[in-house]
Amino acid sequence: MRLGIAPLVANPSLRDLAYDAIKNAITGMDIYGSPEEFRLDERQLSQDLGVSRTPIREALTILEQEGFVRTVPRRGVFVVRLSKQQIIERITVWAALESMAAYLAADRASARELRMLRKLFEEFERAPDSEHMHEYSEANINFHQTIIRLGDCQLLAEMSANLLIHVRAIRNVSLRQDNRAERSLSEHMQIIDALEARNGELAAQLVRQHTLGLAAHVDKHGLFS
Repeated sequence: MRLGIAPLVANPSLRDLAYDAIKNAITGMDIYGSPEEFRLDERQLSQDLGVSRTPIREALTILEQEGFVRTVPRRGVFVVRLSKQQIIERITVWAALESMAAYLAADRASARELRMLRKLFEEFERAPDSEHMHEYSEANINFHQTIIRLGDCQLLAEMSANLLIHVRAIRNVSLRQDNRAERSLSEHMQIIDALEARNGELAAQLVRQHTLGLAAHVDKHGLFS
């Protein structure tokens, strides 16, 4: 008697590799840093990734289904830029998810993990200047991703994953406006203090206020439609 199973596929498909590469590149973009739309060139992507255009098209189809890109007839494929109201809605949902993650993290995160969270900002004793804004922006995003991870809830992490691309892009823009970087650093330290004190209710409240503050900032200062 033998089990009726097929051989394992050791290597991911070219479509999956192209999907991961393009999605990671979009996630790292400053989508709202410029008013110009960003067009994706299939031929250039094919050359850059060293694959035919077929897996590129397949990857872009999946990304369009997930809401990351959109196809415009006779013009091409563009990275999606959301309206101000759509962005505010996503930030609001992110605030709910991350605040729950913070509540869980206060109980589930180890002391070592919380020390590593604090270490993200050790080099920023005060608000970063313009020359170090990129580094601070990356630390800022890492901070929020880490709180989601420390919540140790797989479903919560999955629900928040695709929200991050636009929340991240808006954070990159907002940190350069209205002294928000300085306030952001102070609020991060308060959140870490609450987590280290194992005060889940306070940590959740501070995270929610911090993120909803971003929504209010976008509503006031956002220059996109």
